[in-house]
Amino acid sequence: MGIFDFLKSDKKRQEEAAEKAKEQVEQQTPARPTGPNDMGGKYTDAASSTRAAAAPAPPKPAPGHVQHKTPTPASAAHKAVPAAPKPPSDAQRTYIVKAGDSLSAIARRELGNEGRWRELYAMNKSVVGPNPDMIRPGMVLMLPS
Repeated sequence: MGIFDFLKSDKKRQEEAAEKAKEQVEQQTPARPTGPNDMGGKYTDAASSTRAAAAPAPPKPAPGHVQHKTPTPASAAHKAVPAAPKPPSDAQRTYIVKAGDSLSAIARRELGNEGRWRELYAMNKSVVGPNPDMIRPGMVLMLPS
């Protein structure tokens, strides 16, 4: 084995990968009716070939794998969007803000999860205002049920 043989093997692998991609493109190209200016579907325009070769194949899910399309409560998408405020009911729980309180501390103490501070803020945005860090003692906050 010579000094530069490893380069030849890399080139050969690249050429094989290019051939494989070309075969996949040819297999994915639908059969078209032949016309006077058509080459029988054998040749495609360069732009569509390049796009098809560059596009990665979508990953196939493992057997038994369930793909969720809607955000779950633990997903980042769910945390990014606060829950819509619900209309107050007769038995709605409330909390009066004390000195040193924060929405996350209130959520941890009253709701059992400090990550629910966004939900608490969304329900009380009209009381708290545009900055969730600016809660003042004496504010009455509605708590989600």
